[in-house]
Amino acid sequence: MNILILGGGGREHALAWAVKQNPKCDRLIVAPGNAGIGAIAECAAIDPCNAAAVLACVEENAIDFVIVGPEAPLAAGVADALRDAGILTFGPSAAAARLEASKAFTKEICDACGAPTAAYARFTDAQAAKDYVRAQGAPIVVKADGLAAGKGVIVAMTLDEALSGIDEIFGGAFGAAGAEVVIEEFMAGEEASFFILSDGSDVLSVGTAQDHKRVGDGDTGPNTGGMGAYSPAPVLTDAIQAQVLDEIVRPTIAEMARRGTPFQGVLYAGLMIENGRARLVEYNVRFGDPECQVLMLRLGAQALDLLIACAEGRLGEARAQWADDHALTVVMAAQGYPGAYAKGTLIQGLDALPEDSSHMVFHAGTALRNDQLVATGGRVLNVTARGATLREAQERAYAMVQGIDWPEGFCRSDIGWRAL
Repeated sequence: MNILILGGGGREHALAWAVKQNPKCDRLIVAPGNAGIGAIAECAAIDPCNAAAVLACVEENAIDFVIVGPEAPLAAGVADALRDAGILTFGPSAAAARLEASKAFTKEICDACGAPTAAYARFTDAQAAKDYVRAQGAPIVVKADGLAAGKGVIVAMTLDEALSGIDEIFGGAFGAAGAEVVIEEFMAGEEASFFILSDGSDVLSVGTAQDHKRVGDGDTGPNTGGMGAYSPAPVLTDAIQAQVLDEIVRPTIAEMARRGTPFQGVLYAGLMIENGRARLVEYNVRFGDPECQVLMLRLGAQALDLLIACAEGRLGEARAQWADDHALTVVMAAQGYPGAYAKGTLIQGLDALPEDSSHMVFHAGTALRNDQLVATGGRVLNVTARGATLREAQERAYAMVQGIDWPEGFCRSDIGWRAL
């Protein structure tokens, strides 16, 4: 098969790495890709949100299967355009992608199907939102309704934080994503991620993970797009996974089908777990980043078979084979992230690091300039390792971090601390 992956971050590098190992993959193109992806696949300099450019690339290269990595092309309807052209595609329609593109829509679906989630209210007016927050008190959660690239969520522990969060969102900090605000009750507990494939009717679990959102050790500092992750997440026991499938995921999939907008792709359920029960924090309609990196390291070549079965509507006959192993990824970010940071700084030392089924550095924000690797983003590298235990995976990942020469980069030193 000729395969096209849309996207250019660490998630897409991990997907490309897994897909490339499957003998079904004859040719692999990633658009736009990055320096790390360019070492294992062809990169095409096209905008993944531009459906016409994507379709032209598909036609020119006789592409058989397209995997849509990030949320923006899904919300823009790129998967719809591909399917309308008869191309086998992994990723939901724009209508189904509203499960991520609108937090208010997700709440509406949860109300309709009885899925347990936080109590909420939605506002298009700052003063009304502030009045509500004052009446509810803190802690409370303030969210921009639309896509904000993993940001746009303020977990306010004080009233002042909540009020300034409302001003920030309505003041345009997150662009069009902040036209509406969703305010939710604060849920206590432990957060974890559950990944489920759906072909519109059947569902298949494809792993659990725990992300580290805060920038600093011990979960301190501002929220980020994710500073590291590990899989599996021990807090997501078999019993809790069964509860999530029965009470949250299957009812959601059934409600989406009932509305005439069946969900096909990966549903990432962000969950809050307390006293042996899970409630939904949010849905994403693509693999998490950096959770995808640990899932792909564990799944390997079979990932492609599962994605094809999902796209072809054959999930009922598919099974994920798991080794009794653990994977952990450490995000190396540019100094200053998630605030302002310098671009174009030189990264060295990667050539000497191991690259095998237990050790991989997935690139998130890199480019080659004059044959030298430079940082181009806030989150730049995902240093990822597998082990028989989580401790072993952690030790391997941090040993690789030590070998990277990038003075302008930093990482957390405690990824995996909750489980360990």
